[in-house]
Amino acid sequence: MNTKFDVKNHVRDIPDFPKEGILFRDITPLLLDPKALACTLDLMESWAAAQHPDLIVGIESRGFIFGVPLAARMGLGFVPVRKPGKLPGSTLSEQYALEYGEDALEIHEDAIDDGQRVLLVDDLLATGGTAAAAGRLVSRAGGRVVGSLFVIELADLGGRRLLEDQEAHALAVY
Repeated sequence: MNTKFDVKNHVRDIPDFPKEGILFRDITPLLLDPKALACTLDLMESWAAAQHPDLIVGIESRGFIFGVPLAARMGLGFVPVRKPGKLPGSTLSEQYALEYGEDALEIHEDAIDDGQRVLLVDDLLATGGTAAAAGRLVSRAGGRVVGSLFVIELADLGGRRLLEDQEAHALAVY
């Protein structure tokens, strides 16, 4: 693993997206560079291994980009958490607040065995609502969240405060 690797060198700033006044942190350059992507996964795996998870749960949709290869590298299963109506079969649903309204996430109700140690993975920690809702879903499905892992954290938005009951780590903090 390259100890000098900095995720921020592979994130592009896009001003005024998706609306004026927002500075969007774009991971496309990171995904386009196979060495940068491999280094990112190395860093994620290093932190994740210390949490000793039994399972990786990725949050739609960019959590899948990082969660699936991380699970494969670690020899673990992967469970997707998706927007409503995207999973077949019986699901559990969890609503959460957005800045203007509500949204929801779903997980297969039989995806997690009782007591399994779960690591949540997503690309971004912003306000924390999505990650907190995913954590509640994991608990309702019988699992125990042992950590949440993000590529980027937007610290000014305070999302970490919703994850105080667990280990949380981001590779790049803005």
